Amino acid sequence: MELSISTESNADDKSYVRNQMAAFNQKHFPQELRGRYQEVNVFLKDADGHIHGGLVGEICWNWLEIHYLYVDEQLRHGGYGTKLLDEAERIAREKKCDFSKLDTLSFQALDFYKKQGYETYGVIPNAGGFEHYYLKKDLS
Repeated sequence: MELSISTESNADDKSYVRNQMAAFNQKHFPQELRGRYQEVNVFLKDADGHIHGGLVGEICWNWLEIHYLYVDEQLRHGGYGTKLLDEAERIAREKKCDFSKLDTLSFQALDFYKKQGYETYGVIPNAGGFEHYYLKKDLS
């Protein structure tokens, strides 16, 4: 069989890789953690249903992973980021998650996350000229 490397992709290709990796991981995690996956999406909307921010993440086995947290610039410092984060963490605790993890760049929200109880466990210098921080918070 002759194989080649390709950079072309489609939804089926991505699903194949994601599903195969999940199947491999399933073999290694304890039985009580298998199948524990859930998207966690929390949004900030006005009375008309227009979105002004949100948190996009997922529960994976025993942790919450936050991929994106955004609040419109004119609404920042109004406590909305904290409310979004609190709700996602509430869901994670309800689902028996032990910790939450996320990453942020030095020009983004490092101080905000630290105020919310997150601790830095890794830093990559010179990520586009900035520091790339990895943070974790115990939820138990």
